[in-house]
Amino acid sequence: MAAASEPWQAVGPRRRRCSAARRPRGREAPARGPEGEPQADCGVVLRRIREAGEDLLLSDFWSLALETINGCLTKHLEQLKASEGTLSEALGNLHLDSSPDEAAVIPGSIPGETPVPGICRLKCVCYGIGKFATCVIARHQLTFLLLFLEKCQIPRRHCWVYDPLFSQTEITVLNMLGVTVLSENEEGRRSIGGEPTVFYMPHCGTALYNNLLWGNWSVDALAKMLIIGNSFRGLEERLPARILQKNYCYIAKILEALEELKLPETSQYTDIFNDTSVHWFPIWKLQQLPPDAWAFREEPDYRDCEGLEIIRNKPRAPSAADLSSL
Repeated sequence: MAAASEPWQAVGPRRRRCSAARRPRGREAPARGPEGEPQADCGVVLRRIREAGEDLLLSDFWSLALETINGCLTKHLEQLKASEGTLSEALGNLHLDSSPDEAAVIPGSIPGETPVPGICRLKCVCYGIGKFATCVIARHQLTFLLLFLEKCQIPRRHCWVYDPLFSQTEITVLNMLGVTVLSENEEGRRSIGGEPTVFYMPHCGTALYNNLLWGNWSVDALAKMLIIGNSFRGLEERLPARILQKNYCYIAKILEALEELKLPETSQYTDIFNDTSVHWFPIWKLQQLPPDAWAFREEPDYRDCEGLEIIRNKPRAPSAADLSSL
């Protein structure tokens, strides 16, 4: 199969678009799916993910990013421990370091993945990772997620992943990697249900972050969340205040109650992790927001929003039971 012999191409600086690996000259073009996109063998995709993980582990970006995430996550977990007094296990299982694991790697895994003893209470949700089978940028973002789970001792089965653009091959690969693939488009409106959760959302649309905040709009819930994604401060700088207040009011309200640290910028991963920050919400800052900020709980409505960067969930067709009840 031609796709199986394709060399993996590393991403270069200033590359903005997601594209499949360049096809070698003189070789047969890869088979294409029903929508005209190149199909990739699961084994090829897993190999490319592994190679991306090897590159990332050896990069300056990875070690610097770990320092940033470690600082935010440690403070976040200390806040949870102080408020609940029940997260000593999670703190004990947190081992962020930049040294790759030299142990044997199981098939389908990437360097650094090790069995996790016990249970870590941290959960992880990933939205909008993109078409990693054919997009180098998305593949590196997925690799970052897998390494992050390992370094934070979060079992892969405790990570939920969704992108409406996933192909069946990509869903199969994710299942092989051991993460949980969501079957429905939540549009970011997932409640953490009282469980400490990290949301990994690289380069997602602004509405997705706004929906996530709305779905967890309380001091208790936000204090248990950490978001790795587009810089909220960057959104504040780029969007006119009236647009931010009208269309993304939950982001506008939370700006006064968050701590944000930008991930480092390096030439090797400029287009992959640019404008990406780690966000967490100190409880004392949340408690300083005025009462009317928490009293407003209207669901976001984007009907008059131009340039909405989110794929909406298709409305469910009424069932026979629904129609008979009318």
